Amino acid sequence: MSGYLGGYATLGLLLLVGAAVFVAAFTANRVLGPRRIPESSAAQSGKYDTYECGLDPVGGDWAQAQIRYYVYAYLYALFAVESVFLFPWAVVFDRPGYGAAVVIEMAVFVAVLALGILYAWRKNILRWT
Repeated sequence: MSGYLGGYATLGLLLLVGAAVFVAAFTANRVLGPRRIPESSAAQSGKYDTYECGLDPVGGDWAQAQIRYYVYAYLYALFAVESVFLFPWAVVFDRPGYGAAVVIEMAVFVAVLALGILYAWRKNILRWT
């Protein structure tokens, strides 16, 4: 598959294979899955309930989560993604042609990270209560 439309043909073939796998999975579920509860096991109707660790649910279905957990997760994702940018820079830094400008750019980048951590620390966001 070469030429102008070769890439699109590959993408189209991949989409068709993905759709075929999707349809095959749902068809297998429809053909092989149970259709109704057998009459002999009417007393064991709980056998066909959704598996939930074998425990009966207790209480309501609403639970309040503290916002600080989301803040920690957001800060972790933010700084983890930003720290990923350090690795390509470290690999390319040693090559010829990269001088003081690259070092200054990375210093600015790390300074922005440090300001973010400092801001979170000063606002007591990082303090566990």
